[in-house]
Amino acid sequence: MITFTTKSFNELSNIELYQLLQLRAEVFVVEQNCPYLDLDDKDQKSFHVLGYDNGKLVACTRLVPIGVSYDKEPSIGRVVTHPSVRSLGYGKLLMEYSITETKKRFNSDVIVIGAQCYLDRFYQNLGFVPEGEMYLEDNIPHMTMRLDSSLRSR
Repeated sequence: MITFTTKSFNELSNIELYQLLQLRAEVFVVEQNCPYLDLDDKDQKSFHVLGYDNGKLVACTRLVPIGVSYDKEPSIGRVVTHPSVRSLGYGKLLMEYSITETKKRFNSDVIVIGAQCYLDRFYQNLGFVPEGEMYLEDNIPHMTMRLDSSLRSR
């Protein structure tokens, strides 16, 4: 079973930081065959959700504060699960936890993400709505998506 913890950049141990960068590189660079600069100076300003299964880091996200990726909304980025756990529903659990943490830590009902287009249905099932046109980021099709929890409660 997966368990989650959230830490600021400064709270991450050297080992935790190494593990999350290793997982991101394994999926985003190696698996997706996309050389890109992962270290973009947003990690230091963000919170990091770490998901562990039997002591191994198998999932993580980055909770980005208002004004870093988007001017008026917080964001969730670098959403990643290890290939070995993808059939276990951990991605959905990771995002549900990350959404709750983002709302709590940044006191916001709105979250904006830059989602890889092939995952649009996954994010729509979590309540995100596409907006704008598709764009390329690191040569991978992406779309901006918005979750506005205040609309659900009406």
